[in-house]
Amino acid sequence: MTSSAPPVADVTVIIVAYSSREWLPRCLDSLSEQAVRPARVIVVENGSPEGMRITRADIPSWVDFIENETNCGFAGANNQAARLADTRWLALLNPDAFAEPDWIEKLLDASRRWPAAKMFGSTQLAFGRDGVLDGAGDAYHAFGLPFRGGYGLPVSYLPPEGETFSACAAAMMIDRELFLDLGGFDERFFCYCEDVDLGFRARLRGEIAIQVSDAIVRHVGYGSSGRWSPFAVYHGTRNRLWTFAKNMPFPWVWILLPAHAAATIALQFASIRRGVPLSYFRGLIDGVFGAGPVLKQRKAVQASRKIDRNAIMRVMAWNPFELLGRRPHVIPGWSRHTQARHENDLTGKREAP
Repeated sequence: MTSSAPPVADVTVIIVAYSSREWLPRCLDSLSEQAVRPARVIVVENGSPEGMRITRADIPSWVDFIENETNCGFAGANNQAARLADTRWLALLNPDAFAEPDWIEKLLDASRRWPAAKMFGSTQLAFGRDGVLDGAGDAYHAFGLPFRGGYGLPVSYLPPEGETFSACAAAMMIDRELFLDLGGFDERFFCYCEDVDLGFRARLRGEIAIQVSDAIVRHVGYGSSGRWSPFAVYHGTRNRLWTFAKNMPFPWVWILLPAHAAATIALQFASIRRGVPLSYFRGLIDGVFGAGPVLKQRKAVQASRKIDRNAIMRVMAWNPFELLGRRPHVIPGWSRHTQARHENDLTGKREAP
């Protein structure tokens, strides 16, 4: 007796691979074992160095393949693949993230529980470290500091399903039309903070993000760069400044600017302890002097705001101990209550940007 084929979901999975030969086969194996299969899987070889590149011969026939000669960044490569998709949902997955067999099924179940939501994040467990979280939603501290909630903490810190500031792009699902309408990731960011920036822009339009506790991947993390590598520090510093400058609504951008500046100085000292002060300083300088195009974007981003300016502040983390301890910041709640609250935020009088 033969078993029936698993159902196919209206989902395209996008994987951007850079120096990912070690982990990508296992990632694809996890997708082949899904209880609910994606309609399409697209792998983008994003200009890896010679000897580390993925070729068509390395990819199963059921996977679509894009090969970029040069690295156009995590942001650009995801945008490139998203424009080729024709499904309702996009599921972004890092090549060093291995999905549990019911990952797609659980994300789709959540989309039915939360019909007002168009962005969904996954529980990321640390691969090879039993009982340790790699992430439970991207939080955003009001001082302008994004952080991956739960990173490195025991799984006992895993919060119940609820609203998070933004979904981490290592393993997220987003409505394709929303993604494209937002212009996708900001390609100036190249990589790092591009998902928080996307989530921030979506929130200004009144969208919400849900962190799905039972949609699980096991994530190696920093598979292409170390957390405190010069590359990660440079891009993380620059893009953090740009995210704050572009998206923080008025008057909060001025109210919180002194705290943001103080946090930036404190992080400079942290970079000295980690041995990467020059990378941090370069990111800071390029963030400030390269902010012209970002400030031009700010005008359009703030003009598109559909939600009360204070409503978005409500989902930010304000407690400094949450930031310092990387505690998850997820607001649990009944979906109808959350939907009603956002409808009130959207129908309330919106102030000028």
